[in-house]
Amino acid sequence: MPPGPYTIAQLAGDALAVLDAEQIGTAHVCGLSLGGITALSLAVHAPDRVRSLTMANTGARIGSVEFWDTRMALVRERGMQAVADAAIPNWFTEGFRSREPATVQAFRDDIESTPVEGYLGCSAAMRDEDLRESLTAVRCPVLAIAGASDRSTPPELLQFVHDRLPGSRLVMLQAAHISNVEQEAGFNAALSAFLAAHA
Repeated sequence: MPPGPYTIAQLAGDALAVLDAEQIGTAHVCGLSLGGITALSLAVHAPDRVRSLTMANTGARIGSVEFWDTRMALVRERGMQAVADAAIPNWFTEGFRSREPATVQAFRDDIESTPVEGYLGCSAAMRDEDLRESLTAVRCPVLAIAGASDRSTPPELLQFVHDRLPGSRLVMLQAAHISNVEQEAGFNAALSAFLAAHA
């Protein structure tokens, strides 16, 4: 992986490079969490490439400088297991963790196996990005999917986006941060209907 820190613009550029490599002129773009703010950056800076934008469990600004600096210090000191301990209770509701322990464990394993340098680089990208004033540059249809119990990216972050993008749609799911897993049917139904409307 390239050395960090990364920027959201750099990650959006990587997504654009994938489209170019596959000779895809325009795409319906969907991203969750870090992927969501990256997708927003793509819509802001390459609007001619984005047919529609779905932002899930994310925001135009995620967290604070202090939060990300503290999280980065944690991973430097204690590694990715400490990140998993902090993240998993925010990623899934208590009820889902009780019902689907194998699914939750798979996500914990993924977190713990994430390279520290990559995590630090992406944390810096989220720490340093603020696209709230850039929302007016978005020209495509927008779907926002929030989790009512999301503590990592509270639903107020997507309410902010929705309020500033006339014609956007906001869907609230009874889920925490990983809403596409915890409420798979509801997430897929909302996304499918949105894409069908803007095909």
